[in-house]
Amino acid sequence: MPLPFFYAEYISPAGTVLTLDDATARHISHVLRMRKGERLCVTDGKGKKCIGVIEELHKKGCTVYIENESDVPAQQPRIAVAISLLKNASRFEWFLEKCTEIGIGSIVPLVCERTERSHFRYERMKSIMVSAMLQSQQCWLPQLSEPVHFKEWIGGVDSEMKYIAHCVNTEKNTLTGLPPAGDKTICIGPEGDFTTSEIDLALHHQFKPVSLGNTRLRTETAGIAAAILLRIQ
Repeated sequence: MPLPFFYAEYISPAGTVLTLDDATARHISHVLRMRKGERLCVTDGKGKKCIGVIEELHKKGCTVYIENESDVPAQQPRIAVAISLLKNASRFEWFLEKCTEIGIGSIVPLVCERTERSHFRYERMKSIMVSAMLQSQQCWLPQLSEPVHFKEWIGGVDSEMKYIAHCVNTEKNTLTGLPPAGDKTICIGPEGDFTTSEIDLALHHQFKPVSLGNTRLRTETAGIAAAILLRIQ
């Protein structure tokens, strides 16, 4: 069976001792019922994977002797999903969880003209993503940006392939027929879709219009569909 998987923002090198935070220590001792001498895996979410042995374990702390460390390469090509914030925060959190499991490289919360903005709790969002990363046994945590206005963000995207998914009845490509190589960014609009001016601005910055199918999708569903289609290429 795979070793239990944990997260630490900073990892000690092989041959040293790592102290895990209180919440992780409680999970190890009270939920998993692990004991001194048992082995586990720790990642920093930046590609570092360490195997260690529990040295000390008590209610408020856990120290782990790091036996070895390795670097896990990030999934290629790198995929970024820029998506409108949602008024229902739980739906946005669901999107973050699933995108992390899929292995998306970065997520940019957008504030569009029709976005019904809700309170963005960055630390809670990151915690959800960390849990999803560990559950899916990955060593790369997607980069999560603070919310940014669409018109401020669109001109600075440097991916090789840039796409915008919208519902306006114009000529579009399908994601399944696009070139597989190169880093990719796709932007997904709010429930009311991007405005005409936002679409025109994206096209001006060389974004290609794409379709996600024949049905009209919720924002978070569209984000997941796009992430899967781009990843399986």
